[in-house]
Amino acid sequence: MNRKILVWSITAALAGFLFGFDTVVISGAEKKLQAIWESSDAFHGIVVIGMALWGTVVGAFFGGIPTNRLGRKKTLIWIGILYSISAIGSALANDPISFAAFRFIGGLGVGASTVAAPAYISEIAPPKDRGKLVGLYQFNIVFGILIAFLSNYLLSNVGENAWRWMVGVEAFPAVLYTLFALTVPKSPRWLLTKFKNEEAIKVLNKINPNADPEALVLEIKEEMDNVVPNENIFLKKYRLPLILAFLIAFFNQLSGINAFLYYAPRILEEAGLAESSALLSSIGVGVTNMLFTLLGIFLIDRLGRKQLMYIGSVGYIISLSLVSIAFFFNWEGNSMPIFLFMFIASHAIGQGTVIWVFISEIFPNHLRGSGQAFGSSVHWVLAAIVPSLVPVLFSSIGAGIVFGFFAFMMVLQLLFVAFIMPETKGVPLEELSKKLIKENV
Repeated sequence: MNRKILVWSITAALAGFLFGFDTVVISGAEKKLQAIWESSDAFHGIVVIGMALWGTVVGAFFGGIPTNRLGRKKTLIWIGILYSISAIGSALANDPISFAAFRFIGGLGVGASTVAAPAYISEIAPPKDRGKLVGLYQFNIVFGILIAFLSNYLLSNVGENAWRWMVGVEAFPAVLYTLFALTVPKSPRWLLTKFKNEEAIKVLNKINPNADPEALVLEIKEEMDNVVPNENIFLKKYRLPLILAFLIAFFNQLSGINAFLYYAPRILEEAGLAESSALLSSIGVGVTNMLFTLLGIFLIDRLGRKQLMYIGSVGYIISLSLVSIAFFFNWEGNSMPIFLFMFIASHAIGQGTVIWVFISEIFPNHLRGSGQAFGSSVHWVLAAIVPSLVPVLFSSIGAGIVFGFFAFMMVLQLLFVAFIMPETKGVPLEELSKKLIKENV
């Protein structure tokens, strides 16, 4: 693999590290903030905590606009700026409204990063390595989550203002990432869609000096010749990639993954573990997530996207069914963490590794930002809705039924993988576009 491509891919993937860090770092400060500002549970949950999540939804929804118009590189730089502003502002905030506003800005960065970073990496990566390189984004997310937990632990005893250090320390990696982002080249495929052929050829020669850049220029030109002015991803000919992006994002969240990650200690306590054991097991969840994400990245260009989704889907069905049965029959003790670790491992090696890679591959070059934004928006809207329903559903219908429903949804995901999802391993992006796009005739 070209060393430059690896360095540029890692740089873009660091947006995922900030995503994971930003999402989880609040967990170490939120109780202190509620006590300081004497917030009600509703205000604390919806405003102080929830604004970052809704910022993520907005960032994902509109992230395709700058990704397409300004370019992937400039959007990545602005994402770093948003993270930096959010971290510094949150650390200096003296009231819940301004704190929530700065956390919202960070959420915008999280949402936009799920659009721009995978799109950028997929466009500079060679087909044979595209899966593992885009998968670096997901690895950085789970790595950022672990570092946030470690950072919170190390800063928890620095004094009365420990919470300011917890949320503010993100500024250091955010500023570094922004500086690194300045060094990457613009996406050659984006440049070609903007008819900046000479600049694109220069980048292509850096990426692969031995290849003929003119061949890719001709392929992009052929694709652009069929483009209707002001067209969008909702045209009939883009129906298949649109359905694929929707379904993979839909099933990602209907597995219950975010609901579990947000409430891991609560779920483990509900299963009969003591509070201390539940917290310890939740740390194990983070380690399992990272290890199996690494395994997924190792396998994605060897086995392919569909094979990983098969493995993940079967693992989901078995583990979620066992969790549901355990709740129905009150199996208390050490079995529940094992079932939940199986669930996390199934997610990490399957959906966790595949989703951002797959969505970044299935749309044509000139609409990749918009397509990525659509898939990310579906993911984040459901990521906001599903976890918010978990406490109510647990108390009303019970955890056994909830996890049984998630298991049933994963049976439907298995059918989606078997009968609808195409294999994209090793196929050039332009060839994929031809296969997936049906002309409206």
